[in-house]
Amino acid sequence: MDSSPTNLDRPIATPIRGTHIDTFMFERSDQLAAQVAQIIAGEIRQRAALGQQTVIGVATGSTPAGTYRELIRLHREEGLDLSGVVLFLLGEYVGLPADSPQSHARWITEHLTNHVNIAPENIYVPDVSGSGGELEAACRRHEEALVAVGGLDFAICGIGRNGHLAFNEPFSVRNSRTRLCTLDPVTRRAAASDFFGLEYVPTHAVTMGMATLMEARTILLLAIGEHKANIVQEAFEGPATDRVPASYLQGHPGASLYLDLPAAGSFTGTIAPWRLGNIHWTDDLTKRAVLWLCEQTGKALLKLNDEDFRQHDLHQLLRHHGPAQKLAHRVFLWMMDTIEYNPAGGPERKCLCFSPHPDDDVISMGGTLIRLNEDGHETHIAYMTSGNIAVFDHDAMQIADLVAEYHRLFDIDSAVSEQIKNQVETALQNKQPGQPDAPEIQKIKGLIRWSEARAGGKYVGCLEENLHFLDLPFYRTGTINKRPVGDEDIQIIADLLRRVQPDVAFVAGDLADPHGTHRVCAQAILRAIDMMKEAGEKVPEVLLYRGAWQEYALHEIEIAVPLSPNHMDIKRKAIFMHESQKDEALFPGSDPREFWQRAEDRNRQTADSYNQLGLPEYFSMEAFTRWDGNPV
Repeated sequence: MDSSPTNLDRPIATPIRGTHIDTFMFERSDQLAAQVAQIIAGEIRQRAALGQQTVIGVATGSTPAGTYRELIRLHREEGLDLSGVVLFLLGEYVGLPADSPQSHARWITEHLTNHVNIAPENIYVPDVSGSGGELEAACRRHEEALVAVGGLDFAICGIGRNGHLAFNEPFSVRNSRTRLCTLDPVTRRAAASDFFGLEYVPTHAVTMGMATLMEARTILLLAIGEHKANIVQEAFEGPATDRVPASYLQGHPGASLYLDLPAAGSFTGTIAPWRLGNIHWTDDLTKRAVLWLCEQTGKALLKLNDEDFRQHDLHQLLRHHGPAQKLAHRVFLWMMDTIEYNPAGGPERKCLCFSPHPDDDVISMGGTLIRLNEDGHETHIAYMTSGNIAVFDHDAMQIADLVAEYHRLFDIDSAVSEQIKNQVETALQNKQPGQPDAPEIQKIKGLIRWSEARAGGKYVGCLEENLHFLDLPFYRTGTINKRPVGDEDIQIIADLLRRVQPDVAFVAGDLADPHGTHRVCAQAILRAIDMMKEAGEKVPEVLLYRGAWQEYALHEIEIAVPLSPNHMDIKRKAIFMHESQKDEALFPGSDPREFWQRAEDRNRQTADSYNQLGLPEYFSMEAFTRWDGNPV
């Protein structure tokens, strides 16, 4: 079967050159999901017409979730029959009950098998209930069951940040079969948010082995998000190595890689396509190439010469658009135009910053908020979610204690507060590792984040009445896994836009956020704006910000707001208002630094990068891009 997306009507992907595996890039993750689902559905129908089953190995998690949603849609709306499908789970944590919220068995049930007509007896999950010899026997049975149905027709895989495939961690042997494995620290850290703490993440799992996976007739490897860009580049532009198990797929004739635009960001074909052959030179590519050349040579823009271009595979650009001085001067002027002393873009404007979590506003664009308020603009902040899952249990208990004692001291119905305190204490004592919080604990944790956000927003100069707490319904699950954004979420955002009537809206474009909340919130905001635009209503200019997880590349920056040392001092103190996230956050991601340190380092680095280009030197800068009207 030819799995190339160019053979299908929709959507068309862009092949990436220079990789050791067939690689297809999609602008959006929903396009990727639709394409992969169509490929699988086509094979299911083709094999069913021949009276054959389709055996699929399935991964779990946010990466394949969109593909499974599309398969469910095809089943419900287009009659896709999955009764001939046999599913094999690629891995499972050892020691978790099958109904645990973090178990892969429960995940695949909730996200796929409960919604389609796959027979229960055709769903194979590794038995992880035993130990020692019992686990070894269970692994053999899982392998034997796969052999009995003829092996995998498809494997739908994701790739870990360390390059793992299923739970085949770095240095897994190529001839391995289904087995017990020890989880790599990188894998456990990545899963920590699912379990509400690293200490609760299992240390072992059962995984389908590399040899078993490599026997699949077709392997579809999916990668979504900027945080996967470096590892997919290493796996498929570098050599095949046991240090990156996914790189073994280079030798598989039926393997292909499907990724969205952010995940493709580190490939040579994306960041420096001129190194792979002649290209059509647009202004955007010219800017990217000249800035890349400055980085390679260590030179400022106006110090580049013709020889620099020739020595770095830029002969074509030099020949058609040179000489060097002309090219460098064009890019110099473009970059100068990005420096913006008036971040609102005009006098007395209404500005609305959408903050996905309660601290994203001050972490990512706190300096700009300070500047907006200094310049007299009416500045609003909308906190989109409660952020209550990112608070430690002991912080909630401390607040319950404090309120009970406060009520006792001031004779304020202390019996009720004492009762709530006891309920919280009992719930926390009985809480199992990774278990969602009781409703009263969720409320207390949400109150902590509300109070911190209020303090931070006021510290950067916003009026209390201009702070809006939306508490969007999609987030209210008490777990890492959220509901899909619904009409109610969109309506809440649209109602706020109608009330505030902003001229400029700042939206988080930090799509590397490991929680996914930034991407989901951005999609919800932009859908609300599109809905209002179609209705002929006033809509704001949209600027995208980053900073919590990473910064925009130089060639992407359209607005850079200079910040003084005093602005950075105020920004730092505003971040400090979020005490529950200071010193040690519950979900810090893979970066060991505190959020205020990440923010300062990135803002300083942006300013340093401008200085190295020969542009004016500033203490710090926050960067933005303009929304181009396309979905994110």
